[in-house]
Amino acid sequence: MTTNTTTGHLIGYARVSTDDQDAQLQGDALTEAGCSRIFEDKASGKNTDRPELTAVLDYLRAGDTLVVWKLDRLGRSLIDLVGIVDGLRGRGVGFKVLTGALSAVDTTSADGRLFFRIIAAMAEFERSLIKDRTKAGLAAAKAQGRTGGRPTVINDDLLTVAKARKAKGESVNAIAKALGVSRATLYRHLPDQEKL
Repeated sequence: MTTNTTTGHLIGYARVSTDDQDAQLQGDALTEAGCSRIFEDKASGKNTDRPELTAVLDYLRAGDTLVVWKLDRLGRSLIDLVGIVDGLRGRGVGFKVLTGALSAVDTTSADGRLFFRIIAAMAEFERSLIKDRTKAGLAAAKAQGRTGGRPTVINDDLLTVAKARKAKGESVNAIAKALGVSRATLYRHLPDQEKL
């Protein structure tokens, strides 16, 4: 088996987005880089259910290095990527990228560790910006009298009909079905005394 420059093995992870795509290019590159085992997912990067990613993360041991062909094969976003690689680092597992703009990332080297720390700082900054923008957007909308969430499906006319039918003894299930709304929606809008 091929080992990395520390004490463990090079373990590859490849991902293609659909069944129509082929991971052969990634697999060849990972094999050429010296990976003793390669895990392969066929799933969109946005898909949180990537069983082979889970399997490779479970398989890796301290001293091993996870190798990917390109950075976008591993993480859905910079924040996601930093979380995965920080988790690896905490377990004593290295990380290496073979191609692309960030192929200098090799956390088994001093330069790679420094570079990744810079990336991690940028991800933290991005998280803060997203939080700040979200808060500012919600505050601006609230100041203009708008609230977030879905628009209500119960207007005053429907509520009047629902109350009248309830007063005649109809069940909430029957009323909700007749009005084309869910029972939960109807319950949210009926006064407490009319919910029984």
